[in-house]
Amino acid sequence: MSYVDDLLAAYRKFVALPWQQNLAPPQRVWMAVYPPEHERRLRLHLPAFKTATIEEQHAWSLVDVTKSFETWMASHEYREAYFEDPDLLESSLPAFFAHLVVEVRSALTAQNDPQGVVALLGAGTLFGLGDAVKVSALLNAVNDAIAGRLLVFFPGEHEGNSYRLLDARDGWNYLAIPIAANGSAR
Repeated sequence: MSYVDDLLAAYRKFVALPWQQNLAPPQRVWMAVYPPEHERRLRLHLPAFKTATIEEQHAWSLVDVTKSFETWMASHEYREAYFEDPDLLESSLPAFFAHLVVEVRSALTAQNDPQGVVALLGAGTLFGLGDAVKVSALLNAVNDAIAGRLLVFFPGEHEGNSYRLLDARDGWNYLAIPIAANGSAR
């Protein structure tokens, strides 16, 4: 079996457990952690994650932020100036972050089911966009809108409560529940 098959098996076990309802919003976040080199294989297995969720009588929806930056940039009035001088873009990244928060919040609000899962795909595409756009900040900005669970497909590492996106040096502490291929979860 591949790493992603093992991650799917761990998720199947995890989603089948009874859900505690009185959790703080950050604790309603599940982080499916996998090495970045398995991104393509994980994307191929997304339908199996959906099936595993639905088989356990939970609703499923997906928000894919993989192309969010490109879509936002394509509609930006100053995009040509940013292409000529990318350093100018840094001042607009907070506006992109606000756009991203609205996109994810909309998906969470649309699936307002306390027994539902909203899966977030494309977290790795936020890497390198600077301090204004971080996965940790995104989760903090949307976690109060989580009715059921937010499943974040997270290409990186987890150790203790620390998550590192794409094996970056800096990580952050977060109360999310890790799901790993070896079946470990808090």
